[in-house]
Amino acid sequence: QVQLVESGGGLVQAGGSLRLSCAASGSIFSIRMGWYRQAPGKQREFVADITRGGSTHYADSVKGRFTISISDAMNTVYLQMSSLKPEDTAVYYCNTVLPSSTYWGQGTQVTVSS
Repeated sequence: QVQLVESGGGLVQAGGSLRLSCAASGSIFSIRMGWYRQAPGKQREFVADITRGGSTHYADSVKGRFTISISDAMNTVYLQMSSLKPEDTAVYYCNTVLPSSTYWGQGTQVTVSS
């Protein structure tokens, strides 16, 4: 069983920065790891992901403001968030895609005040 533990969420003013981390337990072979978010009353949406080969993808709404990175061991993924906006307020979830399954973390709250 793979467990993902997110950290780094919190309350920040608009224009500020936060760095989220997500650590996977055990030795895993991730194809890619990523971040999603869910705002109140909305569906979960894609934010960014990074593949084993290092390719990154971002939602248009965060391009130029968020940066995803991953540890050499491919078991910890980070999301550096800058120039935060109130509309970035959401619960942020990380996931890891393995050859046979996908796992999700429990989520970390990010609140951006105006």
